[in-house]
Amino acid sequence: MALLKGFIVTAGLLLCLSASAELLPKTHFLIPAGPGGGWDGTARGIGEALVKSGLVNDVSFENLSGGGGGRAIAKLIESAERQPYTLLMNSTPMVVRSLQKVFPQSFRDLVPITAVIADYSVFVVPKDSKLMNFHDVVQAFTADPRAVKVAGGSVRGSTDHFIFARAIEMAGGDPRKVVYIAYDGGGKAMAGILSHESQLLSTGLSEAIDMARAGEVRVIAITALQRLADAPNFPTLAEQGYALEFSNWRGVFAAKGLPPQRYLDMMETIEAVVATPAFEEVRRRNSWTLQLKQGDDFYQFLEQQELEIGTLMRQLGFLRPLPSPGQ
Repeated sequence: MALLKGFIVTAGLLLCLSASAELLPKTHFLIPAGPGGGWDGTARGIGEALVKSGLVNDVSFENLSGGGGGRAIAKLIESAERQPYTLLMNSTPMVVRSLQKVFPQSFRDLVPITAVIADYSVFVVPKDSKLMNFHDVVQAFTADPRAVKVAGGSVRGSTDHFIFARAIEMAGGDPRKVVYIAYDGGGKAMAGILSHESQLLSTGLSEAIDMARAGEVRVIAITALQRLADAPNFPTLAEQGYALEFSNWRGVFAAKGLPPQRYLDMMETIEAVVATPAFEEVRRRNSWTLQLKQGDDFYQFLEQQELEIGTLMRQLGFLRPLPSPGQ
């Protein structure tokens, strides 16, 4: 599917984008979950940088949870004519939940604008937890899977769920025995471990880093192969013997049916903002990794991820196996 073939933003054009040459008169971010999670933080971080850099002065936000993110997707599709400047924030869970049929839509029902950042997953425990590292988690899980209740700010079968399940499988455990408690957003999931309703939180690094820096929680593992320069004190799963690498892209989508130039303006604006000092400040604060993909490149990336994640989820028992040829 060709979206916007040949879309190129030159360095000169980026330098010309300024408060005096706004491409978008306003931007409205539609966030498919409650406050405090990764979608919310990323949308508000981009919005903050847009305003500070003068690229867009009128920026607004709307949190609309429900249906594993499907409610917000449906709203954007159904009210496309009334959403000319709306950007839907989403990430890997859009692919996961579409595969699971949590909602009937997929990325194909929208126009992928830009994948902006990647956020590694982390496993987090309260500061007073007896779980000091992932080895302790494996031992506790092996003795009694119910003793390690895992919190996540998304529905069962989501990335928060299956990344922890994959780590358990790599350690020799049964991923189907993971006790996962789903919360509406990362903020509520964090509250779940602080109240000891759950013993461990599986989430994105950016959703936990402030609490970890404040000493309220401990990051016992991150799904990068090497420690991050922006978060050097967080041990990797790899250094603990489990070479699991995973990062969750986050990006923005628009409704179909808008003027082609509008999509170009959206892409140019997002590409321009990530080159600003204002966005670099937000990126470093959250320890995000920049992962810019736009238009056709973004669409093809989503197709490939759908294939790869579908295969992994079937291996873990999160999806039914594909029928054999001839069935």
